[in-house]
Amino acid sequence: MKNTQIFTIHDCLKQRAEMETAARAIRDGKLVVFPTETVYGLGADATNADAAKNIFLAKGRPSDNPLIIHIADPDEAGIYAEVTESYKKLADAFMPGPLTVILKKKDIIPAAVTGGLDTVAVRCPSDPVAHELIRLSKKPIAAPSANLSGKPSPTSPEHVLHDMNGRADVILVSGDCEIGLESTIVLLKGDEAVILRPGAVTYDALCCVLEKVSVSEAVTGQLKEDERPLSPGMKYRHYAPTAPFVLLDGDSQKVLRFCCERAKDKDALFLCFDEETDAIGKDFCLPVGPRDDLRTQARNLFSSLRKADTTDAKIIYGHLPPKTGLGLALYNRMIRAAAHTIQEIK
Repeated sequence: MKNTQIFTIHDCLKQRAEMETAARAIRDGKLVVFPTETVYGLGADATNADAAKNIFLAKGRPSDNPLIIHIADPDEAGIYAEVTESYKKLADAFMPGPLTVILKKKDIIPAAVTGGLDTVAVRCPSDPVAHELIRLSKKPIAAPSANLSGKPSPTSPEHVLHDMNGRADVILVSGDCEIGLESTIVLLKGDEAVILRPGAVTYDALCCVLEKVSVSEAVTGQLKEDERPLSPGMKYRHYAPTAPFVLLDGDSQKVLRFCCERAKDKDALFLCFDEETDAIGKDFCLPVGPRDDLRTQARNLFSSLRKADTTDAKIIYGHLPPKTGLGLALYNRMIRAAAHTIQEIK
């Protein structure tokens, strides 16, 4: 176990000593946990193959699951990858922000970062702590989410301290993440963008910038056993609580009646809408937000899945999200957390 240094950052510009300590750790090939607007990341120097390998070891993450590199300015992408006109359009529209673009990598990025692929995923986060850490380190930072592999991604200081205290060299915490779901990932094929992982930058938003946008079948389905993941979160079971997680599909009133009836057995837990807690019973509910507020549901999802692990529930139920707008990102995360288990309620 590492002797982890933990710093609470209230102002990354005024707390220069703490930020310099974290940046020095990155330059020295060590692991640093840092906040972003999406989820907390576990970072290391993206040009250092050994440092990248240590990320996989700390998380218990399969080595063929590629990492995202984080840069301080969208224009820096050209140092590490072959930049295209489509990238420039997306960068102008959405960076800094919750968008990751997959590009042909340059040799400066080792294969250990990309899972052996000849492409690299590039992102420029908008969180001020993340931005300052990258700027001070003078390195691109390879970083997946700062959780143990397969578990819900961390969106609060409590989550990262639980998972990474003793595994990372430095942990920077600065409150809860604004968005709560990982970035949208797109693969560029000429002038077309293929969504590999949906996020806060939605299909409709991308269509406002590029004429051709499509959604990979892997967003809602499963990769074949011999198919290589092109981006994080495509292949393996992710975000899963310990108890079996089942998504309920059907008319909202019928689903509510099912939940109320199932709650009588007192061994189930429900990720429900705020409006449903009184009917189901507060002792059996983890409310994720109002029915029509997808942003709040997204921000609360991973936290709710983690809370579920602190209960004695033998089974967890949740609503099957829509596949439109931000709902597609929720659907993508929840279908993986549930191992594609959907129960139709008639």
